Amino acid sequence: QLQASGGGLVQAGDSLRLSCAASLRTFNRYSLAWFRQAPGKERGFVAAISWSAGSTYYADSVKGRFTISRDNAKNTVYLQMNSLKPEDTAVYYCAADRARTAQTMIQQKGMDYWGKGTQVTVSS
Repeated sequence: QLQASGGGLVQAGDSLRLSCAASLRTFNRYSLAWFRQAPGKERGFVAAISWSAGSTYYADSVKGRFTISRDNAKNTVYLQMNSLKPEDTAVYYCAADRARTAQTMIQQKGMDYWGKGTQVTVSS
């Protein structure tokens, strides 16, 4: 239902844009989020956007560097990542839920849909 793409190997300070294409019939009714899992760590919240795109929410570690957006005409959510740091290295996952706000997308348990991850590696 969700397919993330756009990962790769970049250097510190570079930018990268992740995409997540969704095959959800009512995509515009879903809030969407990005999570990431670094080696040896638990998966954690990165950013979320409400179904209306009127509200976004970010982890403190990415605030000011990452921007989440959505294109309902393309059934796609994006994560623009600027000023990348080695600590941003992780597998990035997208997620969707119909019954949440951007803020409550931080809770991983019970999420409606998860996509397969895309690897982002930032070298120093």
